[in-house]
Amino acid sequence: MTMERATSQPTMQDVARLAGVSSKTVSNVINNHPNVSAATRTRVEGAIAQLGYKLNLAARNLRSGRSGVIGLAIPSLTVAYFAELAEAAITAAERHGLVVQIERTGSLERERALLDSPRLQHIDGLIFNPMDHHAEELRSVRLTLPTIVLGDHPVGGATIHISTDQRAAAALATEQLLLTGRRRIAAIGARSEDTHGGAAQRLAGYRSALSRAGIDRDDALIVEADPWNQVNGAAAMLELLQRGVSFDAVFAFNDSLALGAMRALGDAGRRIPADVAVIGIDNIAESKYSLPSLTTIDLGSHQIAETAVRLLAEQFAHDMQPGPQRLLVDFALVARESTAIHPKS
Repeated sequence: MTMERATSQPTMQDVARLAGVSSKTVSNVINNHPNVSAATRTRVEGAIAQLGYKLNLAARNLRSGRSGVIGLAIPSLTVAYFAELAEAAITAAERHGLVVQIERTGSLERERALLDSPRLQHIDGLIFNPMDHHAEELRSVRLTLPTIVLGDHPVGGATIHISTDQRAAAALATEQLLLTGRRRIAAIGARSEDTHGGAAQRLAGYRSALSRAGIDRDDALIVEADPWNQVNGAAAMLELLQRGVSFDAVFAFNDSLALGAMRALGDAGRRIPADVAVIGIDNIAESKYSLPSLTTIDLGSHQIAETAVRLLAEQFAHDMQPGPQRLLVDFALVARESTAIHPKS
């Protein structure tokens, strides 16, 4: 009786020999380090595919003393923006050989509990997107692991922040409505208790764009909504309609609010964009397929997630704590049907 000898799994050294590079270069490719040329990266990735090489995460993490798990703390999974952010973070983490543990916070109390939780002892780093209208209250917490904060919030002395200029993004959204000839522009999503967070920044951008256009402030056109979901977008639009004020456009502070408002407008017999133009912020996947499709501002959620994961991976690879960084991600207008110039009939 003969027994076949088990075929050994290919090693990183095997990949290096086939690609004609050092093992360090193979490691750099696997960890997505930027200092690898495109040609070398292609050659190494080809060798990995040819050999069927798989990174032994358990052995690597045992040697490094790390778990290979990072946390992503977000306020909600029912808000499409955060769900898509989580998906982008998971995809980016896979490229770095990391696993993402999702934490849903939803309140200041749950955020505090998470940051003080022994669960954090089992992850290597944290990407934290706080509920921004209460984030100032997290200034005094003590962070115990590498943390990337999404936004400019002063959380526990964290040194790395990734954000977008929300005021400028809101101004761009309002200016797009102005360019289509709209002058009575409503805003949905304000929060009276928010003085520094996203709602405050978007309200300020809206007001600044109107002011530059010489349009007087009319607070009757501003409706509060919290949280920013479709249910509250529809409710805010019903409130606006019940006020009896005239308006020919709506700037919703995110796409979910905009989609809810569009449904309420349709139910009320208002045509979009003939009677009312609508714009949102976030460029969630659903916005492309609404009827009409929703004009929006893309805040770069995929780039935010990818940058946050990369920065954590670099800290792990080099075992260092970087100095203070504030990274601004670009935003862009995505023009669709809901703001098209449409002659009234």
